[in-house]
Amino acid sequence: MADDASTTRTRVRNRRGEGGRLREEIVTTAAEMLDENGDANVITLRSVARRVGIAAPSIYRHFPDQPAIVLAVVRSAFTELDEWLGAAMDAADDTPRAQLTALWRGYLEYAQAHPGRYRIMFAGSWAPDPNESSVSEEDLATLGQACLRRLGRALESCVNVGCATSSDPAADTIALWIGLHGLAHQRLASPAFRWPSDIAERVITPLAHLTDR
Repeated sequence: MADDASTTRTRVRNRRGEGGRLREEIVTTAAEMLDENGDANVITLRSVARRVGIAAPSIYRHFPDQPAIVLAVVRSAFTELDEWLGAAMDAADDTPRAQLTALWRGYLEYAQAHPGRYRIMFAGSWAPDPNESSVSEEDLATLGQACLRRLGRALESCVNVGCATSSDPAADTIALWIGLHGLAHQRLASPAFRWPSDIAERVITPLAHLTDR
């Protein structure tokens, strides 16, 4: 997106002690820019400041560099995804298989609904260098852990009631996540491809070791 005057907002200055609101506004604005462009490179200190309606140096009080802003956006997106998955599971039957089905369907639906965010979250289009930015390896390694734990619990519940035969639910959770990610990514990358109507079930069933029960 171009940095021009048309993208500048008129912003009312925060009162003393309202710095947290400005931080949230910066993250929300950066997420909007990501949704519009699907490219983390459009998120710069200058472009975000212009959209928020503040001077660029004001951002440094909250974020030391551009990767820190994107990290905040990605963390917020993972929180949103976890809430999305929770809502999908709450709306489904409480049987383990129905819960797992609601979870993987919710995952794929989120990717379709938020392609720009999803690509940054999972597709490797954002890869900050921990040696060259404020983002650490630990920051990157812990992204999405709540969602992964949710997936693991759902699979283990299926094993406990006998509708999945996994002998290593922890490892199969990772395999299942990779399969989900691969399908979500390819759907975004090849929207015109004629996917089989049951492609998700064909991917999920063997990876989760689901039975006919």
